[in-house]
Amino acid sequence: MAQDTVAQIKERLSIMDIVSPYVKLHRAGRSMVGLCPFHKEKTGSFHVSPERGSWHCFGCGEGGDGFAFIEKIEGVDFKGALKILADKAGVVIEYSGSGNREDASKKDRLRELMARALEWYAEQLHVGFTKPHMGEGAYAYAKKRGLTEESIKAWSLGYAPDAWRALLEAFTAQGFTIPELLAAGLVKEADSKPGTYYDRFRNRLMFPIRDVAGHAVAFTGRALSPDEQAKYLNSPETELYHKSEILFGLDKAKDAIRVRGFTLLVEGQLDVLMAHQAGFTNAVALSGTAFTERHGALMKRYSENLMLMLDADPAGLKATARSAALALGQGIRVKAVSLPEGMDPADLVTSSDDGAKEFSKRVASAKPIVEFFLDELSRSEHDPHRLVRKAEAIVLPLIIATPSPMEREHFVQIAARALGLSGEAVRESLKRVPRESREQTQGRTLNSNIQGSTLKTVPARSVSDARAEQLLAVLHAYPDTSLAKRVKSEYCRITEVVALPEEVPPESAVFEVEQAFGEAPLEDAADELLRAFESAVIREAYQGAVTDLRRAEAGGNASAIAHAQAVCADLSRRLAKLG
Repeated sequence: MAQDTVAQIKERLSIMDIVSPYVKLHRAGRSMVGLCPFHKEKTGSFHVSPERGSWHCFGCGEGGDGFAFIEKIEGVDFKGALKILADKAGVVIEYSGSGNREDASKKDRLRELMARALEWYAEQLHVGFTKPHMGEGAYAYAKKRGLTEESIKAWSLGYAPDAWRALLEAFTAQGFTIPELLAAGLVKEADSKPGTYYDRFRNRLMFPIRDVAGHAVAFTGRALSPDEQAKYLNSPETELYHKSEILFGLDKAKDAIRVRGFTLLVEGQLDVLMAHQAGFTNAVALSGTAFTERHGALMKRYSENLMLMLDADPAGLKATARSAALALGQGIRVKAVSLPEGMDPADLVTSSDDGAKEFSKRVASAKPIVEFFLDELSRSEHDPHRLVRKAEAIVLPLIIATPSPMEREHFVQIAARALGLSGEAVRESLKRVPRESREQTQGRTLNSNIQGSTLKTVPARSVSDARAEQLLAVLHAYPDTSLAKRVKSEYCRITEVVALPEEVPPESAVFEVEQAFGEAPLEDAADELLRAFESAVIREAYQGAVTDLRRAEAGGNASAIAHAQAVCADLSRRLAKLG
């Protein structure tokens, strides 16, 4: 991928072009300021510099250029950000190698096909509004399940006609080929008649599945006929659609997840839509697969808190336990919501006029996952011995997967009280959890903690280094000014160097200086900072001289002692002069 592509994008798009669609900004001095989209705040601490093409938040510490902003807010890697910004800038991404160009062309063609399919299915549902025989049951089913007209349109729900080749004929007439339709998962080849193809989805209410950037990559079709064996039918995996990497609804939920501080994971697509209607726009669902580590990694881009709201039947509880163990092993804090028996989240919302309030009430009363399962098991199992055996199988792996030693001990005590056992008995049982399970969860937790600590580790710096960084930021923020001239002269005098360091200060330091000094600072604006810098330089030099003096005294070197004493005396006088 040529660097020219990045350069072209930066030439065509300013940082304001990139950020302003996501953040409402107003001018404050040299910066544009707004509420940070990456954490909840009431006073804007998110600063954008149109001059330097960068951004920084003083609240959460995030910052970078336009590409870093798109990576963070869209939850994509650099290549994903490049694609989004290239599309916005009208720049064609140049790939090195004919094979890469061909692959990219195929993917672009698939994306176009899926976008057209989304529109086509939605049009069929619209036709069903006016011609019931064209979509009989689809719209009625959606309304019966409680979906509003607004939700139907916002989520681009559609209808797959009750015909064998409706989509196939429509799209081949538009110029798409059979191999392309097969690659997109929209048609199938008949098992008994090779060379004969038909629509994969027929007589179904269609839910588009989008990637994090909002592009349609697959579909789920809900059967409208009671005779259909498969109630839900999903697209097969394709070049665009990988089940283990997709969370249904994340494209719409990601901002709410950041603001609310947790991801609400529900069972299926309809549950997601009803949760959003109830005000929980941070709800997402898995897409035709069980929870995977990739799902967990995707969630952690937006929040490290997960709330599970899966079905209350045995299968749902089993899925809850499995998902929780994997998430805990990745360092995600997990809670779970208790649902009425026989109800899924969508049922709860539509169960009464106060369904949305009941939904909200249950979310508010969610419990940490260990406590949730202790409660569930105690409610369903009244035999003490069987209760202990079930807790061993379900609860202990969750305790082991909990990253924090203090939290583990907390849950050990809770489990002991709930089961009528001693804490020692629970700890001893933890040692007997199957070794493979224990190593897997602890390994994931260790890797997660190592990665987290690596990201958060900041090398210790001296006071003089910190002040020097601030002074260099002043020079970077106000070049060719009387202030910059004075700072440069004083810096060289204090450090006794001829030229300034060539290193570029971090953007966060430049933003901090601009916030402190304003738009047009006077020549002496940095004098206080210069005095603090000089004081720190002298103090650190004095500490070094005292160390040299002690070494000289220990070695009995008279000339070295005399020299060190002289240096200490000179530095002491300079400190006294500074006051």
